[in-house]
Amino acid sequence: MDVFMTGASGWIGSAAVPELLAAGHRIRGIARSAEAADKLRAAGVEPVEGDLDNLDVLRGEAARAEAVLHLANKHDWSNPAESNRAERAAVQAFATALEGTGKPFLFASGVALTPGRVLTEADPSPFSGPDAPRGGAEALAMEYAHSGVHAVALRFAPTVHGTGGDHGFIAQIARAARERGASAYVGDGTNRWTAVNRLDAGRLVALALDKAPGGSVVHAVAEEAVTSRTIAEAIGAALDLPVVPIPAEQAVAHFGWIGAFFALDIPASAATTRELLGWVPTHPTLTEDIAAGAYS
Repeated sequence: MDVFMTGASGWIGSAAVPELLAAGHRIRGIARSAEAADKLRAAGVEPVEGDLDNLDVLRGEAARAEAVLHLANKHDWSNPAESNRAERAAVQAFATALEGTGKPFLFASGVALTPGRVLTEADPSPFSGPDAPRGGAEALAMEYAHSGVHAVALRFAPTVHGTGGDHGFIAQIARAARERGASAYVGDGTNRWTAVNRLDAGRLVALALDKAPGGSVVHAVAEEAVTSRTIAEAIGAALDLPVVPIPAEQAVAHFGWIGAFFALDIPASAATTRELLGWVPTHPTLTEDIAAGAYS
């Protein structure tokens, strides 16, 4: 298929591109800069000048393509309202352009939806409306599944880890450990996160494009419940730092903006995804990547 991608040069997208090309797909990817365009060309992707705010470009490329894969996000943690606005606007642009076509529209979402219990693929997103997290984009896109859009939610673990330049949540937690001289967890450290290696996530994206039915949800989750204490202990061992508990009210002061999020209990199952797609994660686990120096 002719696939249009956002985020093709990003952390997850750059792992998905070789999987998509190996499956025989042709890719056009949006590029915000000449450097990004060169990176895409080197990876076998035809670059398209623009960004998430170029809604006319998004709509035009969606009309031209046979499938759309939306993995980009502004991820501006200093201004989450702007990230949410841009995400909702991009999803709206794609969905309206694809309405009635039956074309696949796969888009990134997350599993931090129902703290305190195991999230499954059958659970709908509780977030809706422009003021919701991610602009309520998952719920918005799924509304179009009833209007001839082959919408598929790709819910990624908060920890998409690996070697080679991760700037995500675990990198932020490791940086806080270096700056504070201690690797910390919140409270008793029993709250659970999920994790997936970026290479396994890239494989899942390609499988979902080929196999996931419209209106479905898939979970890019290889490890369904890794405690924050386990994460802190792995970082402490890798950085040769003491491991300490901190009270919840000090989490933001210690970790920065990610502190409140690191304290959440957000396990998620991927059993349905594995059965549906035949997806079997094979790459290193989170603690294996940490031990190998990915965040040192």
